[in-house]
Amino acid sequence: MDTTIFLFLLQDGIINGAVYALVAIALVLVFAVTRVILVPQGEFVAFTALTIAALENGVAPATPWLLLALGGLAALSELIRHFRDLTLRRVARIALFDLALPIALLLLTRWIAPMKIGQVGSILLAVALITPMGPMLYRIAFEPIAHSSVLVLLMASFGVHFSLMGLGLLFFGPEGTGTTPLSSQSFSLGELLITGQSVAVLIVTAVLLLLFALFFGRTLLGKALRACSSNRTGARLVGIPISAAGQIAFALAALIGAVSGALVGPLMTVAYDSGFLIGLKAFVAAILGGLVSYPLTVLAALTVGFAEALFSFWASNFKEVLVFTLIIPVLAWRSLVAPHAEEAE
Repeated sequence: MDTTIFLFLLQDGIINGAVYALVAIALVLVFAVTRVILVPQGEFVAFTALTIAALENGVAPATPWLLLALGGLAALSELIRHFRDLTLRRVARIALFDLALPIALLLLTRWIAPMKIGQVGSILLAVALITPMGPMLYRIAFEPIAHSSVLVLLMASFGVHFSLMGLGLLFFGPEGTGTTPLSSQSFSLGELLITGQSVAVLIVTAVLLLLFALFFGRTLLGKALRACSSNRTGARLVGIPISAAGQIAFALAALIGAVSGALVGPLMTVAYDSGFLIGLKAFVAAILGGLVSYPLTVLAALTVGFAEALFSFWASNFKEVLVFTLIIPVLAWRSLVAPHAEEAE
């Protein structure tokens, strides 16, 4: 270990930590609003990278078919649960969002994919395909059991994760792939070589975090989500629809996952199951941040990224294990100092 190696490790840690920060912010948001630990958050990341890679090669990805399948399941679930109180407005909303939107995106993708629309177009289309999956998954798997305990919601989350992994293998295949860097430029800072992709990751992460800070601090919708995270019962009593809040939280999580996938694609080879490890490391950061504080979560994510870089240098064979062990002392400390309280009814 010398200064040059340390600077390279620090750079890798900051870049990886920025991606983990985005995913961890999504985990904290979803947990705060719905009490769901969103285990399949990593699937949004992996599916986005695979979609962008297919579009860059001029091949129509299977993502629209996956979106259509989820839309059909979401429509069926809502029709069954609300069969007795169906209204024309609800039926129209189901038909528009769950069926018409996926079909329109399917036709659009099959039309423009062979044209190789460029990097920006591929990213925008991939984000448009992935983002609606969030509220669809919420309505399929979590909304029917929204009042269950956190443990039941966690088991359902693992079920969704394994289901999406199976669907990912079916729709995308077992092969891994990468995407074109957002920027091919590079420059030297002393002995440190900084790539344009690294700068792009930091800029996009900083802008997205700033936008979300403004969203939660300045907009009525953001304040409504904060109210749901503070007190679900109180939010419901003042007229905030909890179901809509859950769907919005899942949509934002899917959007963040899609942006993270666009950032991760050029940094690593992504396969259908690559998102699980990314999600786990982000979960470690979320736990280190207490699952409540967004600034602490970002700081914890940068710490996890830097620790992973150091572990990869000193003990590369055990770096994943060492990263996950960071959670143990935090949980032990919280169990000793935090008073135990039964979950509110």
